[in-house]
Amino acid sequence: MVGLFTAIVTLPLAPVRAVVSLAEIIQRRVDQEMNNPAAIRKQLEDLEEAREHGEISREEEDRAQDEIIEARLTPRAARNARPKDG
Repeated sequence: MVGLFTAIVTLPLAPVRAVVSLAEIIQRRVDQEMNNPAAIRKQLEDLEEAREHGEISREEEDRAQDEIIEARLTPRAARNARPKDG
C-alpha cells in the first residue's frame, strides 16, 4: 500500500527525473569525449593544419593549444567558477 501511495504522490515528478537522468547521461558522454586522447590529438592536428593553410597565425594556434590543454587539466567545476573575460 505504501508503494502505491508513493508512486501516486511522486508521479508528477517523473518528467523532472527523466530530464535529470538524460542530462546526467549527456554529461557523462561529453566528459568521455572531452577526455578522449584521440579527440584531443585531432583538435591539435586540426589547429596545425589550419596554421599551415594560413587560416590562423602561430600565436592563435599557440593560444588555442593552451586552451585545449588547460581544459583537460583544469577540473570542470573550477573552469565554470572562473570569471569570463569581458
